[in-house]
Amino acid sequence: MTTALVVDDEPQMTAIVAFALETQGFTVYTAHDGATALNVLRTREVDLVVLDVLMPALDGLTLCERIRARSDVPIMLLTALAQHEDVIAGLERGADDYVTKPFHPREVALRAQALVRRHRRGGGDDLLRAGDLVVDRATHTVTVSGRRLELPYTEFKLLAHLMARPGRPQSWQDLLRAVWGTSDLMGGRDVVKSTVYRLRSRLAALDAAGYVQTVRGVGYLMPDDLREPDDEPR
Repeated sequence: MTTALVVDDEPQMTAIVAFALETQGFTVYTAHDGATALNVLRTREVDLVVLDVLMPALDGLTLCERIRARSDVPIMLLTALAQHEDVIAGLERGADDYVTKPFHPREVALRAQALVRRHRRGGGDDLLRAGDLVVDRATHTVTVSGRRLELPYTEFKLLAHLMARPGRPQSWQDLLRAVWGTSDLMGGRDVVKSTVYRLRSRLAALDAAGYVQTVRGVGYLMPDDLREPDDEPR
């Protein structure tokens, strides 16, 4: 059984999305505010969260961040076309995909199925090692020489993706698809670049600056032999 939680303060929108998911075999829970959504997640196991960005009291971006702090469940944002900055903020806080309003209900359902399939496939072994860097995808922990490194969810996904492909350059488009779950995000290159910069800064603070390197004109990689990182791609 595949389950989903739909969170939207508009009952009509909640019903539309819930029905679309149900036609594709989902069992759907609903919530009209953030507090109720968090309570559902405390008491139910769900395979997907579909979350409206604009909600009163606890807004969708804050709720996304709180969900991501406790779970790696796939999160899909529902957002208006004009809310591009909110989309970027949501993806940086851990959302996996987004759909802009107005949308076709079947599009939501098909993208929801794809998110769940991708999440269930996972990515191989949970424990990844490179030199003194260890990433545990099961517990979402990172250590450098035994020291714990706290990473936001998106930076964690980026690091794990590169570590699982040592020596294989990943373009910003590759990373956008793998980490953010989209290939057509406006400003996507800058989103990836800024996330890599923040990740590098956190690694450098623990004397691990060479773990994410640049292949000029191609993208980024986790090297087999660690060297000093190159400049940013031009």
